[in-house]
Amino acid sequence: MPVPTSAPSPSRALLRDDVYCRVRDAIVDGTLAPGEQLRDQELAAWLGVSRTPVREALLRLQQAGLVAALPGRSTTVSSMDTRAARGAQAVVASMHELAVREAVGQLTADDLARMRDANDRFEAALKAGDADAALDADDELHGIPVAAAGNAALAAVLDQFTPVLRRVERLRFGSLSGRGSVALHARLIDLCEAEERDAAAEVSHETWQTLAPLLDG
Repeated sequence: MPVPTSAPSPSRALLRDDVYCRVRDAIVDGTLAPGEQLRDQELAAWLGVSRTPVREALLRLQQAGLVAALPGRSTTVSSMDTRAARGAQAVVASMHELAVREAVGQLTADDLARMRDANDRFEAALKAGDADAALDADDELHGIPVAAAGNAALAAVLDQFTPVLRRVERLRFGSLSGRGSVALHARLIDLCEAEERDAAAEVSHETWQTLAPLLDG
């Protein structure tokens, strides 16, 4: 669909990362469809910012593989690339395994409670057939160990490659067949609480590996 004409109403001024996140999310959720041309001026008007942060965001999105740019010609939303998604899935699985390995022993009781709450919302969203809510809850759950690990390089890699993976899930499937992940999440949380580092890291990797068959074909 075309770039929205209605301006969002944020509670604070959009900063550079906000612009990036808004354009990224519009691509991931399909608001900006594959092949759609992205014009600095239109995006800037939509977001209520100058063209400079928009250009910076598009450059970052190009590096992430979500945007394709032809110098001097046009910038468009990249087509869905399952090969790139499979590569992203392998990287994301490995990074989350490392995050859990580094986070075990650092997670607080509140962290673990928030992970359980996110898993409950993940399960409820699956039962309701709400893929977006399920993916949001899943991101929140796995983001807690990432934050606890405090590894900026790891977080940067996930920030780059997770949107590629999530985009293919939304575009291809429309719903999330991840009921098995509920039990894996619960097992992960229990192992983190018990501070069984190696076992928790292995379960984290297994959780993300369940996406691999969905990306074939």
